[in-house]
Amino acid sequence: MTERVPWEELPAALREAVEARTGPVVTSEVVTSGFNCALALVAETRRNGRLFLKGVRTSDAAGVAALLWEERINSAVGGVSPTVRYRFETGGWLCLAFIHINGRHVDYGPGTRDLVPLAHTMRQLRHLRTPAFPVPQLADRFAGHLTPREAEALRGTHLLHTDTNPHNVLISHPGHAYLVDWALTALGPAWVDAAYTATWMMCFGQTPEATGAWLSGIPSWQHADPRAVEAFVAGTCREFTAGVGDQDSAASNARFQALLDFPRAPAGVRQVPATG
Repeated sequence: MTERVPWEELPAALREAVEARTGPVVTSEVVTSGFNCALALVAETRRNGRLFLKGVRTSDAAGVAALLWEERINSAVGGVSPTVRYRFETGGWLCLAFIHINGRHVDYGPGTRDLVPLAHTMRQLRHLRTPAFPVPQLADRFAGHLTPREAEALRGTHLLHTDTNPHNVLISHPGHAYLVDWALTALGPAWVDAAYTATWMMCFGQTPEATGAWLSGIPSWQHADPRAVEAFVAGTCREFTAGVGDQDSAASNARFQALLDFPRAPAGVRQVPATG
């Protein structure tokens, strides 16, 4: 179970640094779901209203690196991710304060009403600007599991989230889908996050037919290069199989392999992009 440190148990130096920027913290609530950070809480502040505080101990080198990366990428993902308001590094902690999203985790299951705002956000992703600093290629993540030709097919210039599990997708009130935790950012084809999301939909009970119909409304998927889709599926399945074995990877691999049968625009046919 991931450690969660409440506001009252944080070092006085960190609490004082936060309140110097936000005003007094009136109430706080630990967030128990998702995140690999020791500090994850919603703070009601007198000056800035609600903020989400996410932090790690500075002795956690991997956690610090992930949080610094999330801070760095934040300026490139405006509109689809909460904005970082403040950064604090004191008392043995590194902490980011995000604008709080009043919402809940996405529901991927049958009958959900979240697929419309989710599709809207998936369409927005293709318009994100590529940061000026280096971002790793998704294809490099599958090193050793792709042929050189497959790796080349999967290369791209679009900024990707790559981890749309339900804990990383928030539906606000009224409905808007936000992606949080950009620690696994990569570059690749624009349709990749929609494809990842489709596999999560099937994981939570959506039929391949319903999932394929949703995915067909994403313009970037409609124009996906078949070679890139095949490379994405192959790399994902080979990597997972190598990690957990044939039996334990079978269900997940089947969901990714279903992507190969989902409809896309025939080569040479120009689709009219969906609105929004």
